[in-house]
Amino acid sequence: MATKTTGGNAAFHNFYNDYAHITDPNERRRLALAEIDKAPFGWYHVRAIVVAGIGFFTDAYDIFAIGMVTNMLGTVYWQSSNPDTSGSIPESSDTAIKVATSGGTVLGQVGFGWAADQVGRKKMYGLELILIIFATLAQSLSSSSPAISITGIIIFWRVLMGIGIGGDYPLSSIITSEFATTKWRGAMMGSVFAMQGLGQFGAGIIAVIVTAGFKGSLSSAADTSVCSGVCHEAVDKMWRVIIGFGAVPGCIALYYRLTIPETPRYTFDVSRDVVQAGSDIKAYLNKMPEGVPDEVDRAKSMQQQAPQIDIPKASLRDFWGHYSQWKYGKVLLGTAGSWFFLDVAFYGVGLNNSTILEAIGFGSDTINVYHYYMNIAVGNIILVCAGAIPGYWVTVALVDTIGRKPIQLMGFSILTVLFCIMGFGYDKIGHSGLFACYILCQFFFNFGPNSTTFIVPGECFPTRYRSTSHGLSAASGKVGAILAQCLIGPLRTRGATEENSSPWLNHVLEIFALFMLCGIFTTLLIPETKRKTLEQLAGEVPGTPEYDPALAGYHGGSGLSSGSDNGSDPAKEERAIGEK
Repeated sequence: MATKTTGGNAAFHNFYNDYAHITDPNERRRLALAEIDKAPFGWYHVRAIVVAGIGFFTDAYDIFAIGMVTNMLGTVYWQSSNPDTSGSIPESSDTAIKVATSGGTVLGQVGFGWAADQVGRKKMYGLELILIIFATLAQSLSSSSPAISITGIIIFWRVLMGIGIGGDYPLSSIITSEFATTKWRGAMMGSVFAMQGLGQFGAGIIAVIVTAGFKGSLSSAADTSVCSGVCHEAVDKMWRVIIGFGAVPGCIALYYRLTIPETPRYTFDVSRDVVQAGSDIKAYLNKMPEGVPDEVDRAKSMQQQAPQIDIPKASLRDFWGHYSQWKYGKVLLGTAGSWFFLDVAFYGVGLNNSTILEAIGFGSDTINVYHYYMNIAVGNIILVCAGAIPGYWVTVALVDTIGRKPIQLMGFSILTVLFCIMGFGYDKIGHSGLFACYILCQFFFNFGPNSTTFIVPGECFPTRYRSTSHGLSAASGKVGAILAQCLIGPLRTRGATEENSSPWLNHVLEIFALFMLCGIFTTLLIPETKRKTLEQLAGEVPGTPEYDPALAGYHGGSGLSSGSDNGSDPAKEERAIGEK
């Protein structure tokens, strides 16, 4: 039974702060955070993973589903008398709709990342999900009019949805990181990110179910160019259901996101509320929403002890001063650069999907419209299950034993080789070889840099800039995705003929190999974060290679050095506190 002070009620207990008798707030902070770092894996960790992971499930569902939905939009809104173009969305509209999401994501990653460092994780968490839900439902109810085309209205809502998706990246990462136990932090963050694979799988499953539901209507047309009447109406309903279903998991997770407690590290380092943070930690470990300390003690502590906290306050001057130092600036360069190089190929390789689907028998030669849409849905499910989902979960299993940096280096190295094989040997390996290389690429994207570029930025930066830095790193990745979709992608159709629609695809794959090679060098700039506390990685713990005395320069660092540089064991100190 947890020890509680007077006050509170059956739902909100005022958990006793074991560190109340320690006058040095820096020592209280260190011992309190050690409880989170050393806590055994429990249901409170599972809850954090599920709440954050459902958001990533929704993100991946919305991003992945649009690849199938644009084909349906072409069938509904681009019927014409020309059989060569009827039922097909123009390439410019298709690209614009997909790039709109990435453009909005960049804004969300930077904006929400900065805001979470300014006003707190709790105040921002859930707002991005509300935006995603609203924009998703708005898309499913959209239609063209004389004043605006369907392309324009879908782009508008996908930009707003992209802003919400972008906000989910830094918030879910750092909230999971700041609540995680040090031993399994990588697996927890990897599990959140692995929900992307399940989101992609979910989009394919919903597409299969919807297509099967309208089988009779879809079978009435031989192909999409002559889809009219009941077929046309069925396809119009299908894309709306597929898009709209993306709001369901978001609605389930919304309550839990809005009620998640503020992370103790933010309360300590940015809010500088020592009493509240200590009480929150005890409440969190006892599966309660938040601590309810005595307000008089809390106000007194804020007045007397907050100025003694050794961690510098966040400011523009401190931000530039911090990252102008090469040992910190190179880490941000490494995380942002690695994510940029990765996403150029990760999003660009999706251009191969049609070729790969043809190689496994899910091409465009179909009997009717039903067969056409079912092939697209089933084919994409096969591709996701064959490479992406296993890659995500192998990372979860091994990231805390092998380490983040070795996995990322291995991934970039193997991907460089695979893209060289696909690019330089494109005409020799045939469809079977291309299919095998594609599946291996999907596996080593996810058992490699696609997972680690999400994990590392959530660990290696100080609390006061952790969300902003993660947002900047993630935004650089989406800039790479936009580059792949707008500039590199169109190169594959250069000199296209009726016999060969992608004559430059081999050269595009060679370009991707170069980007993977560059990713190897940016990976060398990041630290290994395995089994290190967030304070060690931020350079705040004496006696460690990362320690920076300047971080404790405000008040001499007495609190941080206490009990840390003399080889003492925080666990023993905590037991001694309990005995007192």
